[in-house]
Amino acid sequence: MKKEIKIFDEKQVRTLWDEDTEEWYFSIIDVVEALTDTDRPRKYWNDLKKKLQKEGSELSENIGQFKMVASDGKKRITDVASTDQLFRLIQSIPSHKAEPFKLWIAQVAKERLDQMQDPELSIEQAMMDYKRLGYSDNWINQRLKSIEIRKDLTDEWKSRGLQEGVQFATLTDIIYKTWADKTAKEYKQFKGLKKENLRDNMTNTELVLNMLAELSTKRISETTNPEEFDNMQK
Repeated sequence: MKKEIKIFDEKQVRTLWDEDTEEWYFSIIDVVEALTDTDRPRKYWNDLKKKLQKEGSELSENIGQFKMVASDGKKRITDVASTDQLFRLIQSIPSHKAEPFKLWIAQVAKERLDQMQDPELSIEQAMMDYKRLGYSDNWINQRLKSIEIRKDLTDEWKSRGLQEGVQFATLTDIIYKTWADKTAKEYKQFKGLKKENLRDNMTNTELVLNMLAELSTKRISETTNPEEFDNMQK
C-alpha cells in the first residue's frame, strides 16, 4: 500500500493507495476537518456515524480502517473511506466546500489512473517533487534509477512467492549489511532519521552502492532459482 499526503484548500488529507483493489482510501477525520473547519473532527465524525446509524444507513458500518501516521508522528488506526464511499459521505456533511471537494477527489483519482496507464507521468511527478525539495538533478537521476532497480528486485521476490512485510524487510536488511554493515533501522539511527525515507536521505555514493547490491541480488536470484525464503537469505 502506498501512503501519501494530499492537499485540499491548504488542509492535509492522508490518503492510501491499495494496489490490490486499485482504490484510493481517504482519512475520514481529515476530510471532515477540511470540509467543516471544525477543531474537533473526531467528535464530528463520531456524531455523524451515530446519526447515519439511526437513519438506517449502512455506510458507517462498511467503513474500513488502516494505520496512518497521526500528527504526533505515531501510527494509529484511522477510519478510511473509498472514493465511492466518500462521495456518499459528503452528502451528509453540510458544507459550501462539498462541490469543490468532489472535483478534487475526481482529480486525485484521475491522476492515479493516468499514471497507471502512462508510467512516465509518475516519473515526471517524482522529479518535480524532488526538485521542490531542493535535490540536485544528478541526485534525482540516481534516485529514480534506484527506484527502478528496487522494483525489479521486489518483482523478482514476488515471483518467488515472498511476502511484502517481514520477508522483504529481512532481505533488505541483509542487502544493507553487505555494503553498509548496518540494518535499515541501524542506518536510519546513524543518520538521525525517524519517519523520513532512508533512501531519500542517501548520498549519490550510497545510492550507487545500494543499487549495485540490489542489482546483484536480483541476478543471483535469477541464476540460482531459490525456491524457499530460507534459501534467499544465503
